Amino acid sequence: MRVVLYTETFLPKIDGIVRVVCLTLEHLHRHGITTALVAPDQGMREYMGARVIGVPCIVNPVYPEGRIGLPNPLTLRAVRAFRPDLMHVFHPAMIGMAGVLFGKRLGVPILSSFHLDIAHMATFYKMHLLGAILRRTVRWGFNQSQYALAPSRLVQQKMLKDGVKRVGLWRRGVNADHFHPSHFDPQTRAELSAGHPEDKILLYVGRLAPEKQIEQIRPVLERVPGTRLALVGGGPHREALEQHFQGLPVTFVGYRTGASLARAFASADMFVFPSAYESFGLVLLEAMASGIPAISSRVGGAQDLVVEGETGFTFAVDDVEALVQSVGQVVNTPGKLDQMKVKARQQGERFSWETIMDELVGCYESVIRGEPPRI
Repeated sequence: MRVVLYTETFLPKIDGIVRVVCLTLEHLHRHGITTALVAPDQGMREYMGARVIGVPCIVNPVYPEGRIGLPNPLTLRAVRAFRPDLMHVFHPAMIGMAGVLFGKRLGVPILSSFHLDIAHMATFYKMHLLGAILRRTVRWGFNQSQYALAPSRLVQQKMLKDGVKRVGLWRRGVNADHFHPSHFDPQTRAELSAGHPEDKILLYVGRLAPEKQIEQIRPVLERVPGTRLALVGGGPHREALEQHFQGLPVTFVGYRTGASLARAFASADMFVFPSAYESFGLVLLEAMASGIPAISSRVGGAQDLVVEGETGFTFAVDDVEALVQSVGQVVNTPGKLDQMKVKARQQGERFSWETIMDELVGCYESVIRGEPPRI
């Protein structure tokens, strides 16, 4: 089997989409599937045996850390020379839409998966006309594919409501050995808490961007005594957040990857995630596998993952009062946090990447045969 993957973002950038792309390439490599990746040209030429076909790109004006890829005839020539059996489009946007068009041009079946609600993002940034155009364009791209995959039931329902015709579920998973409570580290806890490890450490991991609504955590710090916040990640909103949280117990940790990131998860007390929207929210699963409960807005896969009152709590987007009450209940109820940490770890163990990626390979095989996939 020969598969070309298309993504709008890739290394050296680090985010949830990049992690899923890398995990997919690693799994396909282990199973002897030949792959190539079409991605913005940022110097990567190979990853886990996959050739990286770099396309010219420009800086994303809305999110300067991102890139907008501009595929061209040379990209099509490289894809044709690879002789793919399947195109896997990680969201039909710029590069992804080229993957859809290339598939139609070459007569190769197309599988498209949902990873980022770019139409919602445009609307969030007050670009309503662009949001409407993107919604129609992305729907067309999904419907030109033989099959579409959503990361959660919430997103699946939304895609069907928006007019996407054939939508299955490709859930996200976690490496429960890498993200594990055993990676607790006193020194990391001291760093996260700025030297106050006795306090309850609230952790956020991800991009520091407006749509993540990290500002909404401020009332928790003001109203729930003994809490501190550690922000792991970077992004265009960092300076604004530093001003917003000035004088409060907040530590800006910066980017963490690999073992360092695993230690950060395991050394905190709970994960807090007030995002306005997500496709899935992989970090929720990484937090629970690390043995810390997740307090999240009801976005992406949160309702698929969080068992209310056991592995965490969920709240409506922008319901800051519910966020404060949820954290307060965990902190102020004797024994509650310890119980939730055990339940969170048990939940994390249920989602194995190996099983989920095997389902994806089975989906590839079905699409290539022209049969309806089982996921």
